[in-house]
Amino acid sequence: MNTPNFNKAIEKIDRLNAQDPNTENYQGKEHPKELLYSQRMTETLLSFEPEASEELQIAARAQHIARWKIDRDSYPMDRVGYLKWREELKKMHAQLTSEILTEVGYDTDFIERVSFLIRKKMLKKDEDSQTLEDVVCLVFLQYYFEDFAAKHPDEKIVDILQKTWGKMSEKGHQAALKLPLDQKSLTLIQKALA
Repeated sequence: MNTPNFNKAIEKIDRLNAQDPNTENYQGKEHPKELLYSQRMTETLLSFEPEASEELQIAARAQHIARWKIDRDSYPMDRVGYLKWREELKKMHAQLTSEILTEVGYDTDFIERVSFLIRKKMLKKDEDSQTLEDVVCLVFLQYYFEDFAAKHPDEKIVDILQKTWGKMSEKGHQAALKLPLDQKSLTLIQKALA
């Protein structure tokens, strides 16, 4: 049972994500890209970890809040540029979410915990951070992997899969292997795990 603050926070996060100028066609309908992503995060989290705390649920929903505001092209198109872009995004996501949580009446400890999770601190050591990382990986594999894999050579995809796998817990691995993926994706995953 979620609190009124929780429902207000989710509503504000969704309202902001609904402003995404980028859209994705899903089931024959155009959706604001980050709104769809955030809904997939919530859905995946609740099926992966039905007892997820409010902090974790909000962190999952706000994982990519207003992501379109920091363009990937504004950073060098190399590994260093990519990592810098990702770091700036995490800071922005945490900041925007903190502002929303303050507005709806959460206390400082709650807000700091959500921020900590969004910034993916202490992976492998903090259970909620790890759960969030697992959910991010599962959402990527289920909804975005096929398109992504089609645009890159297999060797690069296998390398990315190995890195993704390394970030996940054993529970995450088990969930990933049960995803309804196409044959090519499954073959690439098997190659990555070999």
